[in-house]
Amino acid sequence: MIELAILGLLQEAPMHGYELRKELATKLGTIRAAISYGTLYPTLKRLQTAGWITTAGNADVAEAPPMTSKRGRVVYKITAEGKERFAGLLAQAGPETYDDAGFGVHFAFFARTDRATRLRILEGRRRRVEERREGLREVLSRASDRLDAYTLELQRHGLDACEREVRWLEELITNERSGRSPSGRAGEDHTPADPGPPEDRP
Repeated sequence: MIELAILGLLQEAPMHGYELRKELATKLGTIRAAISYGTLYPTLKRLQTAGWITTAGNADVAEAPPMTSKRGRVVYKITAEGKERFAGLLAQAGPETYDDAGFGVHFAFFARTDRATRLRILEGRRRRVEERREGLREVLSRASDRLDAYTLELQRHGLDACEREVRWLEELITNERSGRSPSGRAGEDHTPADPGPPEDRP
């Protein structure tokens, strides 16, 4: 999923490795984007070998962010092939997009994803969280008397989190089906692949 995140960020602007790591944390949250340089740079090298990104010196890219460190002299840019790869990754809606990490990365780029794909991912994620919720309910109903107080509280916390996420996902799904943004306002879906019917717009 880091591949999707990197290509998506580089489609917004060329970046140094340091800036990429910082933007990953901003875009995805510090927990999902706890990416070390030992992970980031090998991934960048792999993407470059595949022809999806290229590099340039700082002087060659006027729109690159200011220098942030000595190792930031290399600026990474997405290629035309990289943009095609990014579009292909965005269109994926398989089981890997329902898991915590996969869902988080895809959701971060939902504004560029067509509505049908968004719905498939949201519905798949809801099923995955509902399965997790039912598993926790079973643990609490069958084994609560064998759990110590802290383990029991942890299980309840997990169940509460699942129930909140299911409610959140159901609201998102309802909005998607009616052509509305997460804020509930119509006419804010600007994705080129699926702009929505004219009657959804003010």
